[in-house]
Amino acid sequence: MTAATSGRRRLPVWLALCGAGFIGMLTAIQARVNGQLGVRLHDGFTAAVISFGSGLAILIVLSAALPVGRRGFRTLVAGARDRTIPWWMLIAGAAGALTVATQGIAVGVIGVSLFTVGYVAGQIVCGLFLDRVGFGPGGVVAVTMPRVLGGLLALLAVGVALAGGAVGEAPLWMLLLPFAAGIGVAWQQATNGRLRARVGTPLTATLMNFITGTVVLAIAAIVHVSIAGAPRAVPSDWWLYLGGALGVAYIFLSAALVSYTGVLLLALGTVVGQLAMSVVLDALWPASATPGLWQEVLTVSIAFLSVAVAAIPWRRMR
Repeated sequence: MTAATSGRRRLPVWLALCGAGFIGMLTAIQARVNGQLGVRLHDGFTAAVISFGSGLAILIVLSAALPVGRRGFRTLVAGARDRTIPWWMLIAGAAGALTVATQGIAVGVIGVSLFTVGYVAGQIVCGLFLDRVGFGPGGVVAVTMPRVLGGLLALLAVGVALAGGAVGEAPLWMLLLPFAAGIGVAWQQATNGRLRARVGTPLTATLMNFITGTVVLAIAAIVHVSIAGAPRAVPSDWWLYLGGALGVAYIFLSAALVSYTGVLLLALGTVVGQLAMSVVLDALWPASATPGLWQEVLTVSIAFLSVAVAAIPWRRMR
């Protein structure tokens, strides 16, 4: 990371990484909740709209009730009007929409672990690239040998998770969709960090994400319903509707933390939380294409090592 960025730091790296791990846990839980809602509705797009729409409702209330939310929204509107905030900072929610739609479509079939490994691979590849070109709010983050090695170890964890016969039960497109979502979320995290710097609060950046994502998903759901028909029944289990609140929490935290970690390190910390929680969720609630428990434990162990290697400040290895 550049000297200027280091000088602005207020959080220790280890604390920011703990926050990234928590983001990953929330992402894994949200994937299971939205995936099960999609299974119960037999419609992943409608499940995604419900998840994003509930999150948007929460954010509208918070933004209206809190002074920082009202101030941030005024700054956002003024910046969009005079074009000091470019249009591409306003569409990061489309990447979140892809993630939530993928959860609703795929997780109920392939399980949280296989969703996570594809998602992780996309995050790592895109995170390395975005840090190298300086797209994140902290500018160019040096792609040092420890970071590259950490990324390679995380990809090894993905390979271990994909090994074995369980993968053959999942259609290829269900593995490619999470990969695309992972690429999108790495870009989303970096873009949200930049938007947060412009508007002064992660609350407004998160609100903008949910506005864009809800619009995109509503259009997709309308098209899907017009072709396949509306869901026949809406489940009554309350926990199936927590996906929006979970999304609010982890997108808010991502926007707040990315300037302290860089895109890659945030992605790696998130990987650990995702994989660890995936093991717990799939052990308690396995899906048809879930890898075995010991395979998942090995995967998480390698992922933990990848983050440790990437996070250690090997000052001589520049």
